[in-house]
Amino acid sequence: MKDRSSHDTGGSKSREKEASALSAVTLIADGMIVGIGTGSTAAYAIAELGRLVAGGLDILCVPTSYQSEMLAAQQKISITTLLEHPEIDIVLDGADQIDRNLVAIKGGGAAHTREKVIAHAASKVVLMVDHEKVVPGLDHEVPIEVLPYARTLVERGVRALGGIPELRMAARKDGPVVTDNGNFVIDADFGTIDDPARLSDELNALVGAIEHGIFLNVDEVHIGTSDGVKVLKR
Repeated sequence: MKDRSSHDTGGSKSREKEASALSAVTLIADGMIVGIGTGSTAAYAIAELGRLVAGGLDILCVPTSYQSEMLAAQQKISITTLLEHPEIDIVLDGADQIDRNLVAIKGGGAAHTREKVIAHAASKVVLMVDHEKVVPGLDHEVPIEVLPYARTLVERGVRALGGIPELRMAARKDGPVVTDNGNFVIDADFGTIDDPARLSDELNALVGAIEHGIFLNVDEVHIGTSDGVKVLKR
């Protein structure tokens, strides 16, 4: 399976992530409702939004995890909820992998269920990545949030679809990762994914699976490279 760690030991990769985030944040304007994702690249975007808010930018943010909520609060960014603002102007988020058709795999931070909810509530979905995340064909394992009660059923369903399921274990606690929603995460390795839309439909049909990490509705991606930021649009 591919390494899903978000830990970045390379300075160049960190610079590319930050550059992509700074580029994406230029899309934000006064009065917007902004969905903010989870992970290391999203953290750069939150920090930049905080700087702009301190300078007078007037926005409300809908976080997708406890992590992004705490970071936004630290930056004194006004936080709201999907209940209060069901229509979001734009969402800024990272990705584990994305292809040239702007189909992404997300969920390395186990926040993909809320991230997908926010993405479908948004008028525009913008992802921010370093250049290594852009690939000709998706082959990253697909995170699937599952009801703990249904874990073995979902694992059986993944195997029937040709995948290899692995329950994600926690790094600094005993036992499995538990999401902000109180569920488990199965990482499913399907090798190279030739038809992401079909696999998305098949995973949606698995009873006990809450949500998976294939995102089909990305509008724009900002890619940090050694030569600056490249932008791909649908």
